[in-house]
Amino acid sequence: MLGSLAGRAASVALPRRMLVGGGTVSRLGELVKEAKVTKPLIVTDGFMESSGVLAKVTKALEDADIAHGTFTDTIPEPTSEAVERCRAYVEQGDYDAIVALGGGSPMDTAKAAGALAVHKGQMRDYKAPFLLDAPALPLFAIPTTAGTGSEATKFTIVTDSDTHEKMLCIGLAYLPEYAVIDYELTMSMPWELTAATGIDAMCHAMEAYVSAKRNPFSSSMALAALSKIGQNVREVCYNPDNREAREAMMLASTEAGIAFSNASVTLIHGMSRPIGADFHVPHGLSNAMLAPKVTEFSIEGAVAEYAEVARVMAMAPFGASDEDAADALIKGLYALNTDLKVKTMSEWGIKEQDFTSAVQRMAKAALASGSPGNNPKVPSQEEIEKLYMDIYSS
Repeated sequence: MLGSLAGRAASVALPRRMLVGGGTVSRLGELVKEAKVTKPLIVTDGFMESSGVLAKVTKALEDADIAHGTFTDTIPEPTSEAVERCRAYVEQGDYDAIVALGGGSPMDTAKAAGALAVHKGQMRDYKAPFLLDAPALPLFAIPTTAGTGSEATKFTIVTDSDTHEKMLCIGLAYLPEYAVIDYELTMSMPWELTAATGIDAMCHAMEAYVSAKRNPFSSSMALAALSKIGQNVREVCYNPDNREAREAMMLASTEAGIAFSNASVTLIHGMSRPIGADFHVPHGLSNAMLAPKVTEFSIEGAVAEYAEVARVMAMAPFGASDEDAADALIKGLYALNTDLKVKTMSEWGIKEQDFTSAVQRMAKAALASGSPGNNPKVPSQEEIEKLYMDIYSS
């Protein structure tokens, strides 16, 4: 069982300054000048360019008379080769900061490239358990999805192009100094992306709340996020033009990011990364696929904490016993996946034979990441393998 938080100290790391609210992207130049940056590089993807979101960012810089460049060659689930291309672009253009614009993949690429531009070497040199706390290039984060929380975290994830290992990299070098939390940038997100990123944010908060590394600060942020997610995650899918719900989910995403960055994730994320590396399932979706069954496995190690998650997400009444609330959480997570039309692994296109042959390798990779060690119930490799197969079959 998890121990008490009473008297537990915490070392908290946060962005230096965040602009929060609709339309705040127009004030980006204000942050750039505050940081005494003269030539930032915007790191984003082709969709941000074609959708017109990039133009809002470039206009904000142009209005402030700030010279800048753009790099739109990021890819989903970034590889070390993709990061190298971005790093080379940074160095060739003599840029003194990076503006990361987009979802998790542009964010991860920007964080990694900014670190390599200063510290050199290759990304595999910095994979966990290595901690890179020395400063990288100044980073301004502008999320366009309500899920990753990357604008407030000290993590980046990059797949090794040679070994296909999905590497978790940790340290203050990856924590943005500045962030713009503008929910209006999420208004056009389609159902599938809205659902997957919303459940991703839920996993960040829930895992932080039950993590062995949790603390009073991270737990308070986690509960704040979970309350907003419980009230709004279905609403933003069913009624995507609901501005209040979009704003609440964006705030929840940032709060959840702060929570897990200062506590750590657990088994869901540990098992999710290998699925992304082997089968190219988007990170948020793979977390959603895993969340109900992995939580069901983990719940005996933290019944009271999981019960509180159920209560704040309105999956159980506040007067329910811990046991009843914990049971309601499991049912609620399965129902949430059904309501939000989360695809199963087979529906995503993963063949059973291919998945079965990868299970042992994925279980080893999950354990090697360290995240399962933070779980309320720490699994063996055999238990992770069984979970993978049970989830595929469900």
